[in-house]
Amino acid sequence: MIELVKTTDLVRLGYLKMLLEEAGLHPFVFDGGSAYAGVIPARLMAPEDEAELARHLIAQAEA
Repeated sequence: MIELVKTTDLVRLGYLKMLLEEAGLHPFVFDGGSAYAGVIPARLMAPEDEAELARHLIAQAEA
């Protein structure tokens, strides 16, 4: 798994995860279920073979 984004913004994290899932990718959120959600950064991860496409989609979405 490759880290794509590390953020405390749970709305951004959810949006990006949905975006990648709609593109047929398999993202996963680590550290997002902690008792300190929004305080401790969560990480959006993707399998190594999907990381390049995932980064491209995230860059397009945030441009």
